[in-house]
Amino acid sequence: MERSRKPLSPQHKLKILEVDIVTMPDRCKGCELCIELCPKDVLDYDPKLNVHGVHPPRVVNEEACVGCGLCEEICPDLAIFQRRKGEDKC
Repeated sequence: MERSRKPLSPQHKLKILEVDIVTMPDRCKGCELCIELCPKDVLDYDPKLNVHGVHPPRVVNEEACVGCGLCEEICPDLAIFQRRKGEDKC
């Protein structure tokens, strides 16, 4: 009997960093990269329009965030970033 092999994958709750996701809606120009490329579907479109007339990202599933930083790295408008949990908010 031959066993099927499955690729190794990390646990679903494995976190790189414990972070809070901070969005600055009025900086967003609507490229949608952060929403589309988030590997854990943490972000979605805000139903409200911002000053540019686009739907900025909003956090909808923060507990799923693994702290990879992709959203922060990919944003051309610097409208989203991560802050380590417990850091000062200044």
